[in-house]
Amino acid sequence: MPRIVCLGAGSYSFGQSTLITLLRSQVLNGAEIALVDTNPDSLSVITDFANWLNSAWNCRKTITSHLSHKTALKGADFVISAVEVQPREQLWQEDFERTLPLGIRQPYAENGGPGGFAHAARNVNAILGIVRDMEAECPEAWFINFSNPMHRICYLVHKYSRIKVVGLCHQLAAGYAMVGKALATRYSLSGADGFLSTHADPANDKPMAQMAMQAFERFSIKAAGLNHFTWMLELRDRATGEDLYPLFRREWRLLPQSFEPLTRRVFDDFGLFPIPGDEHLCEYLPWMTDPVRKPWQVFDISLYNWAYFTANREMMWQRLKHDIASGDPSEEYAHTHSEGAVEIIEAIHTDADLLWEAVNIPNAGLIEGLPEDAIVEVPAVINKDGIHGQMVGALPLGITALLQREVATSLLCVDSVVNGDRTLALQSLLLDPTITDIDLAEKVLDRILTSSRRFLPQFFD
Repeated sequence: MPRIVCLGAGSYSFGQSTLITLLRSQVLNGAEIALVDTNPDSLSVITDFANWLNSAWNCRKTITSHLSHKTALKGADFVISAVEVQPREQLWQEDFERTLPLGIRQPYAENGGPGGFAHAARNVNAILGIVRDMEAECPEAWFINFSNPMHRICYLVHKYSRIKVVGLCHQLAAGYAMVGKALATRYSLSGADGFLSTHADPANDKPMAQMAMQAFERFSIKAAGLNHFTWMLELRDRATGEDLYPLFRREWRLLPQSFEPLTRRVFDDFGLFPIPGDEHLCEYLPWMTDPVRKPWQVFDISLYNWAYFTANREMMWQRLKHDIASGDPSEEYAHTHSEGAVEIIEAIHTDADLLWEAVNIPNAGLIEGLPEDAIVEVPAVINKDGIHGQMVGALPLGITALLQREVATSLLCVDSVVNGDRTLALQSLLLDPTITDIDLAEKVLDRILTSSRRFLPQFFD
């Protein structure tokens, strides 16, 4: 049975759901799950949680606990990573605020823009150290990545190590939810009126999830592009195979104009439906930062609520402690949705020929016009021989141009950080759609490197 290492096991976004679905997998009965987190308090709680569920549900897994990946990797078959340099929300807020004195208002500052550069750069040394140790301790293991910026981190592992890498993200669910809302009347789906936005607001979570689940049962989406920047190529009835794209175009136009207005404009102008929703889409577009037009107001782009999610993380830990002490797990835990890691592991372990609709893997010719080493998000078939991306071919020229710009920005970012190369770092920022002034790019880079010096000593050696 496989040995599965979970790095960043206390991750707010992915740790709990990934752990629950691994424990519930009957296919993986007898597997060892090694939990790793550098925060001893988080590690203690998530270990107690895993042992509690393992016993209550008779999952028949072996649970071990580690404060360092170095004691956990030997003999691993799969390494699931949700590693983030902490404190996550505080650093993200700093990434957004850092450019404001320079007159640059980023739309979101997580995965694109100067914030995306800083976010990726902080994670490079930590993740590169992990995969170097994997080369020594478990060179045939798969590195399953949840950390953002997704395609930058996966490119790092692919380009600078011998480790096999795949990135997983649940953002395709936003596409399903939006399709479901548009086709709700035609397909008798419930809850469309309550699903108001894909924005990262807790009030949106349940309505969007419920709509996405209904839509997934009825429809099949084929999408391709980059993580958080994918495009719907096909939409079909999952039962009959009928092409629903023409119907969706008509019904989408009947939705309120206030629903995902940026997605609406991009769909109209580029001809294919962008999957991720307004808040992620906005990071990669070159017309979202104009200080006069203020497009973030025009398109109602809200910022991530850093204070709320910081507080909610602590509430999560308190709830877990309370639930562990209170008795048997509630049904809520039994119905936790998968983030994809368990399906990938099961498919490789059992040679299942599983079709998974969104994986992040090296391009290798899957999408024309993008570099071979670029990490693209495509559907793939998964079996014991690996993860086999579906050939996409050429996308419309305008969309390809947008993707090319983001790919070049991302590859230069990672290459610059690995090599401590300030020139490449500057080129990355100069290609970024947020930066519109060559002198400001120098100042932004200075601010990023100075504030992140403790994470990036290679720029100062």
